Amino acid sequence: MEEANVNAELQAQKVYAKKAKAKSAVMLKLIRDYQLYVLALPAIVYLFIFNYIPMYGVTIAFKDFNAVQGILGSPWVGFDHFVRFFHSYQFGSLIQNTITVSLYQLIAGFPIPIVLAILLNQTRNKRFKSIVQTVTYAPHFISIVVLVGMLFIFLSPRTGFVNHILQAFGVEPILFMGKPEFFKSIYVWSGVWQNTGWASIIYLAALASISPELYEAAKVDGASKWKQILHIDLPGIMPTAIIIFIMNAGQIMNVGFQKLYLMQTPLTEASQEIISTYIYKIGLIGNQYSYSTAINLFNSAINILLLILVNYISKRVSQTSLW
Repeated sequence: MEEANVNAELQAQKVYAKKAKAKSAVMLKLIRDYQLYVLALPAIVYLFIFNYIPMYGVTIAFKDFNAVQGILGSPWVGFDHFVRFFHSYQFGSLIQNTITVSLYQLIAGFPIPIVLAILLNQTRNKRFKSIVQTVTYAPHFISIVVLVGMLFIFLSPRTGFVNHILQAFGVEPILFMGKPEFFKSIYVWSGVWQNTGWASIIYLAALASISPELYEAAKVDGASKWKQILHIDLPGIMPTAIIIFIMNAGQIMNVGFQKLYLMQTPLTEASQEIISTYIYKIGLIGNQYSYSTAINLFNSAINILLLILVNYISKRVSQTSLW
């Protein structure tokens, strides 16, 4: 009995010693790298103040919020707002429109920057490469408001150059911005045009990290350009592409609000309403703060679940994941 007590005491002492050693190691790292932590402190404080503290306001999704009574004084209603949204006649169309636009955007916009980066990486004419990069990067710096204004001008049935070209081929002018069947394509492909060059930068950086010796060995073996792309470039950027795909998958329900809202017209508004524009209209314009918060919370929960699911699948299939 005494021997068992002694062994238990020794084991407890070992555990205590390990904890003390680990704590000491952490303190040594903090002291040694204090400059880095001081440098990161403003960003940490900023995130805490503007990203974590406001999360308390999410509780109004479970309350009948009244500005006079405040968050604490407003009565609890539980999941009433969520049930109301799930049973609303707009629920199905909002989910369908949001997912359709987002998937269309992901399918069309995700591979094109990869293709552009690979083509630029294979280009040996530095001057031509610089011109192409400048031309493709420039649209990223156009504001959303200006871009939407350009779309309305270019696609105008009377003054737009697109309709002028169609008329030259004997086609009647088309009211592109007033037809729901054109809305998604205009939204997605204008976004592809604007962001492809900028999105390709990270893939160009990944390609730049590939060892030149691999290309030299491939040339010695007689590999063509296509073989080099297939067996060197694509495997080299695949981890980066997977990480970006996971992050994009976690934003499926977050279609860009500003651009889509500005593109809506009375002819397309009803059929192209998505969750983010609906939240804006009922929350800020309709003053239904609790209801809109509940919808936004539901939207965020779906994004988190998708992020976790895609990350899990990626980890099992490719051994590449965010965590």
